[in-house]
This record gives sequence, C-alpha cells and structure tokens, in this order.
Amino acid sequence: MAHRLKKEEAQQKALPWAQWRLSAPDPAFSLAALDPGAKPFSLGSKTADREQLDALALELDALQELFYADHRHKLLVVLQGLDTSGKDGTLRAVFGRMSPIGVRTAAWGVPSQNERAHDFLWRIHAQVPAAGEIVGFNRSHYEDVLVPVVEGQIDAEQTARRHAQINDFERLLTESGTVVLKFLLHISADEQRKRLQQRIDDPTKRWKFQAGDLAVRLKWDAYQQAYQAAVAATATPWAPWTIVPADSKTHRNLMVALAVREALQGLALRYPDEDPSLRDLKVV
Repeated sequence: MAHRLKKEEAQQKALPWAQWRLSAPDPAFSLAALDPGAKPFSLGSKTADREQLDALALELDALQELFYADHRHKLLVVLQGLDTSGKDGTLRAVFGRMSPIGVRTAAWGVPSQNERAHDFLWRIHAQVPAAGEIVGFNRSHYEDVLVPVVEGQIDAEQTARRHAQINDFERLLTESGTVVLKFLLHISADEQRKRLQQRIDDPTKRWKFQAGDLAVRLKWDAYQQAYQAAVAATATPWAPWTIVPADSKTHRNLMVALAVREALQGLALRYPDEDPSLRDLKVV
C-alpha cells in the first residue's frame, strides 16, 4: 500500500495547480470558467481519494507538531464559500487529526455593534495566528466585500478601497511571518440546492438551516460576481487564491489537504536547538 500511495502522490505532484491558483490581480479572471464538479487531484475513485486523505491527515498531524515545535512561523487558512460549500467539513477533514495544542478555528458572522464601530479589519486582526499556531477561518474578512456589495451597502469606490486594504493587511501578515492560504470552495447552484434540501429533510441537520439561506440563494448571480471581483482584485504573490471545486466533498478535502501539506513542507521546518545540558541527563 505504501508503494501505491507514493506512486499516487507522484501522480498528484505532476498535476498543475496553475488552473486553480491565482497569485496576481487579474481583471480577466472568470469564476464561471472553472467547473465546480471537477476533480483535478482525484486518484480515480472515491475509495482511493479517501485512503489518500486519511494518509494525508496523519502526515499533516506530524507536520503540525513540528510546526508548533519550530515556533518560527504562523499559518492562516482562509475558507470562503457560499452556504453548504463545506467550510466546516473541510476544517474537520483536514485539521481533525491534529493536536488541539497550536490549532484553532475562528468563525465569522454578522459584525456586532462594537465591531461595526471599528474598521472592518479590526476584529479579524485579533484572531490571526501567533507564532507556532495554525488558525482556520470559517468565512473571513472577505465577507466585508461580499455581503455589503450584494446588498448595496458600499459602492464600487468603497469596494475597491477595501480590496486594496485587504491586500495591505495580508502583506503585513506575511511580512510578519504568517503564511496565508486562501481557498474559495466553489460549489454549483444545483449541488447547493441538493445540500440545502438535505438539511431540511434530515432532522439531525435541520438545525443548520436558516430561512435566510433561501433569500441568499436567490441572489446567486450577484454573489458569484462579488466573489469573482474579490478574487480577481486580492490574488497576490504573498496571499494567492486557490479555487477548490466543491461539488465533491471528498475531493474538496483532498485538494485543501494537499495544499496545506505543500505549504508546510515548503517551510524547512526544524526542531529547536537542543539544550546541551540534557545530553548526559539521566532520569532516576
């Protein structure tokens, strides 16, 4: 099995990320041109993908322990996506095997009155990772260039200004030692319809459903345009976007796990220098 997994990993490394990553502003970027049902990193079957995801989870656990011990870096994983695109599921699948020490999540909802009294990035900055920490954002500062845009609360000039402020904010983070990974979980309208219906039909999932979900769904095209504009304006070399086709839950999780592993492996992680006084120490 180990030989097969190595072969499968080699096949995945040969696949280009280029189609799914944007690392510079691009006014010509088209979200509609990317298929939410695609499986570019699939090994050919759901079973094989699940096996690979399980192996990746163990590998990520080991990398996270080393990341925490190293204590030189910070990792921020931003998950954006419409309702049912799988932000919670991705966090569980990718980070669920990691130690709770050094890993946490932050979920972003409607700003409170106190948060609205500050600039829109004030509440976000308070939750970014510290040294040795991995933080997953379930939604993020990008909500402030999505909802207000769709609802007509800010105009084009204000939106462009916020895009620029986000770029500066993320550059500040990266220049301060934070690796920023941004994922847009790209789901189709039909798949969202199915998942919303499943929430309604399943008593154990009904608590997740809110009547407002349907109102947001009616503005599907407007949200697609807002997402497209945000990605096109805020894809940068220091904080690129990865578009993750999200109609397949298993492939979605696999793709994010591969990207996180790639980022951690690229940091040349190491254990801290040993204390020389411990070399001859004997526990009695």
